[in-house]
Amino acid sequence: MATMTHGAPLYGVTALVDQEQFQDLVQRSHSLIDKILLSIPDVHTSSIHLKMWQLKSSENTNMMIMASTLGIPQAPVLRVVSENCTLETSLSQMSEGLQLYQELLNAVLPNLNNNEKMTELSIDIRDLGMHVNMMLKLIQNGTLPTPVHKPVALRLSTDYDIQVAAHLILDQLEAFGQDVKRCLRSMESSDEEELNS
Repeated sequence: MATMTHGAPLYGVTALVDQEQFQDLVQRSHSLIDKILLSIPDVHTSSIHLKMWQLKSSENTNMMIMASTLGIPQAPVLRVVSENCTLETSLSQMSEGLQLYQELLNAVLPNLNNNEKMTELSIDIRDLGMHVNMMLKLIQNGTLPTPVHKPVALRLSTDYDIQVAAHLILDQLEAFGQDVKRCLRSMESSDEEELNS
């Protein structure tokens, strides 16, 4: 069962994924994404004054048109490492999404009164992005391609827009963070696999 949750070594990346430096980065990234996921509800409570909005609410899907109107782009869809998704692709999508969420948080930060916790969250996302980029650099022999990324331009004209944007960003970040956690799990090497090699 343990080998089923750790798919990366099954698809030709055993030598890389077993590298101590890579696995250390995976574990540090796990710690950061856990910290990020634990802090999101607290950040939401301290930043969002309109208490009718809740994280993980089915109502949030109805607000996707509002997200588009406010200029909140969709993050890339993350896929775990498998025969259909390479380690490099998974890490690249993760890096792109983390960069996007850091920019989105930084775009709403100046407009919020209680933004200390959101600032800390943005820093943790930046740090996680750095770890992911270090993993990418390891598998690309020291070179990172420059990502093609359009700058975030949110359309926030009222306090209500700011509150909606902050709520939607945090809600989407929480879902993205769960996907990051799943992807990181697929990059782990398990003790059982190491014993069998």
